[in-house]
Amino acid sequence: MYIYDSVKKEKLLFEPMEENRVRIYLCGPTVYDDAHLGHARSSISFDLLVRVLRENGYEVIFVKNFTDIDDKIIKKAVSENCDISEITSKYIDRYLEDMEALNVLRADIEPKATECIAEMEQFITNLLNKQIAYKALNGDIYFDTSKDKYYNSLSKRDENSLNEHRVELNEDKINQKDFALWKACKDEHDVCFDSIVGRGRPGWHIECSCMIDKYLDNPNLPFSIDIHAGGKDLLFPHHENEAAQSRCAKDKELSKYWMHNGFVRIDGEKMSKSLGNSFFIKDALKNYHGEVLRFYLMSVHYRSDFNFSEEDLIASKKRVDKIFRLKKRVFDVAPSNVDKNFKQSMIEALNDDLNISKALAVIDEMVSNSNEFLDKNPKDKAYKQTVFANLIFIESVLGVAKENPYNYFQFGIDNELKNKIEELINIRVEAKKSKDYVKADKIRDELNSLNISIMDTPNGTVWEVN
Repeated sequence: MYIYDSVKKEKLLFEPMEENRVRIYLCGPTVYDDAHLGHARSSISFDLLVRVLRENGYEVIFVKNFTDIDDKIIKKAVSENCDISEITSKYIDRYLEDMEALNVLRADIEPKATECIAEMEQFITNLLNKQIAYKALNGDIYFDTSKDKYYNSLSKRDENSLNEHRVELNEDKINQKDFALWKACKDEHDVCFDSIVGRGRPGWHIECSCMIDKYLDNPNLPFSIDIHAGGKDLLFPHHENEAAQSRCAKDKELSKYWMHNGFVRIDGEKMSKSLGNSFFIKDALKNYHGEVLRFYLMSVHYRSDFNFSEEDLIASKKRVDKIFRLKKRVFDVAPSNVDKNFKQSMIEALNDDLNISKALAVIDEMVSNSNEFLDKNPKDKAYKQTVFANLIFIESVLGVAKENPYNYFQFGIDNELKNKIEELINIRVEAKKSKDYVKADKIRDELNSLNISIMDTPNGTVWEVN
């Protein structure tokens, strides 16, 4: 298996530190608002990575964190006059609901920053004792970047760009590149923890290093983790600072490989709440099935920027519809064994740095060939069983084609209309039993007027949205 390393900027043969075991850490969301399509893209990208690694036989230990202490969270809690835990609990639950709708597997460990305060205290104390961190006059504790000779080895930015994200100088720092490990309490609205390093709260970067230490690091291995993942906007300053503080605290590099997914862009701009163009996942799911949204966001290679387009989303839906129509054709049999050539072609594509375009082309070919064969041989049970197994394999490795196909084609219909449709179908069934075909045809026409098509099968009448 080959993956692209963001630091070395080349595709590398993936060789984990331990045979058959992979440690992965993904920077999760800051939970002060609903998740947007940028969060979905990152989660789906590395959910695919985890699935592919497991398909290759690796035992994967996957950690994805929640940042539940942050300036934005505190500001929202103040505006809503509530405790930050109310804000974070609400948006963690909503995030997990959105991820479930997108068939994103839960991480093995999902820690919160506030659950690792003790580890942060020890980490910061270690850096203070090594004189790599210092306490400023305002009580904040900073990492001294001048003490790390490898600082900037990840992002490799020039001196001007290192400071471009800072709007104004901070006179409390020795160097403007230094970053906060611990923020002292400033006012009555601040959220603070009693700590051996002073009453305050953690900076952003410290939490990830400490969570990696707590849940993944093995002191006998040369790196803390095999793969560190996240959006490419995190490469600097977040991942640069994580790597620096961990390097100095642990005397070893944080991660063997670094992987970053591209931005989601709308009208050519990076998705950002500040730009007012951040589509929430919950809103997209009102109009499109989660499997369609997942397929669409996965259809562009994870490292490439993703230009959101309603037209492209509709095109993706048509491709997913074809997969589910094939699933309907074989849903009356039990799956057997996946076709070896199909599986091998899929894995070969995905083992090439998650080459999703090639993998989806393999699926398109399988769907087309399967339909062509079934058109000529509709009762070939053995063939249908293999096709069903192929579809189950697609669900396992790509997270697509999981839904019951009949339910999939009923997406967007509310319960009231569903009940009406089922009632009309039952009346039609009774009419046919009574050989009242005029009434049966009249009900079919009424369903057609509701944009509902029906199909009589050996297992009963099924329906879907046209």
